[in-house]
Amino acid sequence: MSGRQKASTPGTDAKRESILQAAQRLFHEQGYADTTIDQIVRELGVTKPYVYYYFRNKQEIFEVLSWQPTVACFTVLDLPAGDRRPAHEKVAQGLQDLIRTTIDHYPAAFFAYRDPQAFRPEFAAAQKKIAHHFYDRLCALMEQARAEGTLDFAETKVTALAACSIPGFLYSWYRPEGRLDSESMVQELTALAWRVIGLHRPALGSLQRP
Repeated sequence: MSGRQKASTPGTDAKRESILQAAQRLFHEQGYADTTIDQIVRELGVTKPYVYYYFRNKQEIFEVLSWQPTVACFTVLDLPAGDRRPAHEKVAQGLQDLIRTTIDHYPAAFFAYRDPQAFRPEFAAAQKKIAHHFYDRLCALMEQARAEGTLDFAETKVTALAACSIPGFLYSWYRPEGRLDSESMVQELTALAWRVIGLHRPALGSLQRP
């Protein structure tokens, strides 16, 4: 909890969410630096104390908006201990889920790429930590799959970063109103990511193929 709010209720949660949604639109359209609390207030038709009841400042709003997609994207490989699927299927599904989650969280998922300078050092450190957590899991699974003959690549970390840069760079060109709908875009980009990691398509078995 932040701002002056002491307890969460369905009513206050809805008001807090309305602030986040208004701010998200402005951050997306104008960027962090050119968006002000005054603009957020005008967008909502409320007073500054109303916003400060829920959030300390503009930076906190921006970090809250950025954190949810960060966690959603970088935990797609947090699989149950009993998941017995082969490593290549976990990698393939994880990349597809990463791409879908990035698109599902448009535009907030792109804020960390557009305005990384806006974050506090401790927030940036938390983002870095969860990203390392994701890449450690991804690289371990990729190496296991390569040893099993179902992935074909050379440098593990380079390949992992290249595959994940496909959703990472969506912020520079993706538009939801484009020719492809969101699910078609997921399928198109997933196929490209699978090619980057050298996935042997016949080995996919029952996994849904783009």
